[in-house]
Amino acid sequence: MIKNIQVNDARFPLAKGAGSDAIHRDPIYSYAVTNLIDDSGLTGTGFAFTLGEGNDLVCKAAQFYAEQLKGRDIEELMSDFGNVFNQLSNEQQFRWLGPHKGVVHLALASVTNACYDLWAKKRGLPLWKLLIDLSPQEILNTLDLSYLEDELTAAQALQLLTENQSEKEARLQITQIGYPGYDTSIGWFNYSDEKVRENCKKAIAEGFTAMKLKVGSKDPQRDIRRSHIVREEAGDQVKVMLDANQQWTLPQALKICAELQGMNPYWIEEPTHPDDILAHKTLADAIAPVKLALGEHVPNRIIFKNYLQTRSAGFIQADAVRIGGVSEFITVSLLCRKYGIPVVPHVGDMGQLHQHLVLFNHISMGHEALFLEHIPHLQEHFVHPVIVEGGVYRTPMEPGSSCDLIKK
Repeated sequence: MIKNIQVNDARFPLAKGAGSDAIHRDPIYSYAVTNLIDDSGLTGTGFAFTLGEGNDLVCKAAQFYAEQLKGRDIEELMSDFGNVFNQLSNEQQFRWLGPHKGVVHLALASVTNACYDLWAKKRGLPLWKLLIDLSPQEILNTLDLSYLEDELTAAQALQLLTENQSEKEARLQITQIGYPGYDTSIGWFNYSDEKVRENCKKAIAEGFTAMKLKVGSKDPQRDIRRSHIVREEAGDQVKVMLDANQQWTLPQALKICAELQGMNPYWIEEPTHPDDILAHKTLADAIAPVKLALGEHVPNRIIFKNYLQTRSAGFIQADAVRIGGVSEFITVSLLCRKYGIPVVPHVGDMGQLHQHLVLFNHISMGHEALFLEHIPHLQEHFVHPVIVEGGVYRTPMEPGSSCDLIKK
C-alpha cells in the first residue's frame, strides 16, 4: 500500500552552451520528482521535465495528484489505471488549468511515472519486461482512450495489441543487441561551427549512425552553413536531423526548409508553433519527401490524434515526461501503430525511462526499432544511468524504470 509521498524540485545547471536551442538559450534541466513510498519500503520514482522556472509549480500540482493515491495498493491501482488516469486528469478544478496540458498535465506525468516505477519494482522487473509480459487486455486496462473513440475504440486497441503478439519472440532479440541511439549533443544552438564539426567526428567515432543539429538562427545562412558542416563530416550514409524548436513562422519555415532540403535532412523537427496543426500540414506537403517530426511540446493524445489524422508528421516524438506519463505514451504509440508512423521519443528524461518504452513499442507493438535520442548531460545524477556503447542503448536489467536519482 502507498504509505508516504515525497515530491522534490530537482534542478541541474548545464555546462556552457549545452542544451541550448533557438528558443531556449539558457536552460536549467529540471525534474519535478514524485516518490511514492509503499509499506514494504519500496519507492516508486517518476518525474516530469522542465527547464527551471515553474518547476516548483509542477511539484505543487504533483503533490495534489499523489495525495489521491495514498492508501492504494499498487497492483490494485494498475489493474484499472486507465480509469484512475481518467479521473485524475479530469478532476474538475484542476482540469480548468489545462485541460490535459501545461503544469497540471506535467504533474500528472510525474505521478503516473512513479506508479509504473513502483509497479515494476514490486514485481522485481525492469519496466520494459513488466510491460511486454502483460497481456493485451492488461495493457488496455492501463489506458485512457477517451476522446479517441473516432479513431481508436477499446475493441480496436485490443485487436491491435493482440495482432502484434505473433512475432513478439523474434523481436525480443533487440534486448541482446541493444536499441540504436542518435546523438543530439553534437549541435546545440550556442556551439560554434568548430565545436559542431568536432562533435560530429566524435559521434561517428563512438558508433552513432544518426545525429541532430539545432537550427532556427536569425540568419538562415548560419543554419544552412552548419547543416552542410554536419553532412560533410557525417557523410551520406549517416542520418542527419534538423531541429528548429518552433522558431519559425509558417512563411519563414516554407522558405528556409526549401533551402535546407539541399543537405538531405532525415527530418525537420518542430519547425513552427506546436499547436498549429494546419501550418504543419501545409509545410509537410510543400517539402515532401522530407518529413516533419514533432511531439516535444505536444501535450496530449488528442492533439497527436489530430496530427495523425492530417498526416502532418512523419515521425512522432511523444515524451512520457511531457504528456501524461507512461500510460498516455502507450496510447499515442497505439495510435501511431494504426497509422504506420514511427515513434521516436523526445527524451526529456535523458533516455532513462524511454529506453524501456521503445523496447515495449518494438517488442509488443511491432514498431520499427529506428533509434532513440541520446543526451548525456544528466547521467551522473542517476543511480542506474543509461549505458550507450557503440551508438547503442544497452538493455537495462535493474527493477523499475531507471529513474532513481542519486540522493545528495
